[in-house]
Amino acid sequence: MSRAVRELFEQASGLEPDERAELAGLLLESLEEQEATRAEIEEAWVAEIERRMSEYRAGRVNTVSWEPLRAHLHRSDR
Repeated sequence: MSRAVRELFEQASGLEPDERAELAGLLLESLEEQEATRAEIEEAWVAEIERRMSEYRAGRVNTVSWEPLRAHLHRSDR
């Protein structure tokens, strides 16, 4: 446990039981919000990958082999 977390815990421990419960609820809600955001991000990536694969399969995308791309990238570093 970090020093900051320990200090917060000690401060929160001094609260009344109903205040500690409210704080715990708020902390849990903040974690749930982050999980929802992660799920939204994952969903957006899946949609983007599907869109790109659809473009590729339809032949609307020009592809490049790895070796020429790698050589180009190494030349660009200089």
